Amino acid sequence: MAEKLEVKELDQVVVRFSGDSGDGMQLAGNIFSTVSAIVGNGISTFPDYPADIRAPQGSLTGVSGFQVHIGGGKVLTPGDKCDVLVAMNAAALKTQLKFAKPQATIIIDTDSFGPNDLAKAQFETEDYLGELNVDPDRVIQCPLTTMVKACLKDTGMNPKVMLKCRNMFALGIVCWLFNRDLDLVANFLKEKFAKKPELAESNIKVVHAGWDYAHNTHASVPATYRIESKTKVPGRYMDITGNKATAYGLIAAAEKAGLKLYLGSYPITPATDILHELAKHKSCNVITVQAEDEIAACASAIGASFAGAMAVTSTSGPGVCLKSEALGLAVIDELPLIVVDVQRGGPSTGLPTKSEQTDLLQVLYGRNGESPMPVIAATSPTNCFDAAFMAAKIALEHLTPVVLLTDAYIANGSSAWKLPNIDEYPTIKPHYVTEDMKGNYTPYKRDPETMARYWAIPGQEGYTHILGGLEKDSDTGAISTDPENHNKMVHYRAEKIARIQVPDVEVQGDKDDAEILIVGFGGTYGHLYSAMEELQKKGHKAALAHFEFINPLPANTAEVLTKYKKVVVAEQNMGQFAMYLRGKVDNFNPYQFNEVKGQPFVVAKLVEAFEEIIKK
Repeated sequence: MAEKLEVKELDQVVVRFSGDSGDGMQLAGNIFSTVSAIVGNGISTFPDYPADIRAPQGSLTGVSGFQVHIGGGKVLTPGDKCDVLVAMNAAALKTQLKFAKPQATIIIDTDSFGPNDLAKAQFETEDYLGELNVDPDRVIQCPLTTMVKACLKDTGMNPKVMLKCRNMFALGIVCWLFNRDLDLVANFLKEKFAKKPELAESNIKVVHAGWDYAHNTHASVPATYRIESKTKVPGRYMDITGNKATAYGLIAAAEKAGLKLYLGSYPITPATDILHELAKHKSCNVITVQAEDEIAACASAIGASFAGAMAVTSTSGPGVCLKSEALGLAVIDELPLIVVDVQRGGPSTGLPTKSEQTDLLQVLYGRNGESPMPVIAATSPTNCFDAAFMAAKIALEHLTPVVLLTDAYIANGSSAWKLPNIDEYPTIKPHYVTEDMKGNYTPYKRDPETMARYWAIPGQEGYTHILGGLEKDSDTGAISTDPENHNKMVHYRAEKIARIQVPDVEVQGDKDDAEILIVGFGGTYGHLYSAMEELQKKGHKAALAHFEFINPLPANTAEVLTKYKKVVVAEQNMGQFAMYLRGKVDNFNPYQFNEVKGQPFVVAKLVEAFEEIIKK
């Protein structure tokens, strides 16, 4: 028997939009997350793209998902499972049901559940709800396609174009469920389709039709949800993805340093959006070059750095491999360069639209010779701004290439971001030559405190020099094959990286008496922090040490890791960070939690695994 309509006041809720890759699920999810951020909700999103460029319509492999977690306060993860699932066709329902809670409200387009649709989705009977053991009372069965056609019948719109508005009808239903202001949705659509106002008006009309449908048939909805926003710190907020935040952080750093920003890049999923975003900002002294391949992209950035620009190259794991020869050139030349690696599933082409942390050892050691480079790992979509800024600061002040690790999860995911006051960020002072060196400058003269060499820009009178891939004499800068000199230069380059000052790693939670210390790095922060909180709710003493700076490690690393009786390193690989820490910290032998699924951690599974370790 169907439940009566119930209004649930919740602190947080998770919605997942799913359908064919051409159904506009990413747009619907993006609009919902944006309007939620505007009204003051905390948000975290997870776009889940199919790897196929365009799979056959209605197929199981072509389903695209977008999950958004909204809350009254701070939200750190997109949620383990959703409270509301939108399934635009039979394949979406079949593949995405596993991401829904048992009591979740499900919205389906019954027009996309015909015999052919069910066959493509490999259902065995026409009773698809029964086959999936779904209670019909929690399903909003809407003839969505039919209603969109009826809504737009007088517009003269092409029938195929009409169908592209189906996502807006579903969005209208969801906006009614969560009492979202349709004026905010309309503003978003008007801005997005500014050059096609008739398309914007049609989509707005369909959103209102979806809202009206939900309002007029609310008896069929098992529950509605309301999220009360808590007061945020005053300021301007926006919904920002990690890739966009990375681009903005690089622009801010270049402005702080007083330099032009040069990006040499080759398109690769999931890093391409950084190139797209930076290409929009020529007015901010940004130069972007799409090169013919990865090594050319990196080499052009090295050339720009030699010429005096703040140089960046962006890629994913396969591209880092292809850039490795050029990266060795940047190491031996000791030129500032920011290398953005947006990690994805591998090896080879692997899972190009999915997320992993499997490039760590590659960026630490994956070059010939002894070629150390600083490595920073961003911890969230919004932290990508700060991490990119810091990577640039280290590169320019220590004259070294720096790797910034993000991953597909935080790069494509988004959070509500308070626009920063750039005046509050530290200064960036490139390590330039000094006036007293004029006339007697040699390229590997070093700062005695940091071991960084001094940066001379070509064309500066009195600072003529040559750089290149062959080893140089530490005093004169001339090519040298002397074994003692090479040994000295290898140690100098290593010592320069070791002397970089980075903040201590912070221990959060029960830092004085934790039964278990959880250790992670990079984009898993939100899930590991949430797992720590869940353990505390169950009465356990738990703490978290999450690393943003990987090389060099924070000075207090050994002290933190050896303080606790039980330590677990959790990462989305086969144990690369745990192995690295064992090599850096004496008598450190942690437990490990490793998953390589191309999907974010599930908090409930983390809690279960950590409780088992506590019991041992």
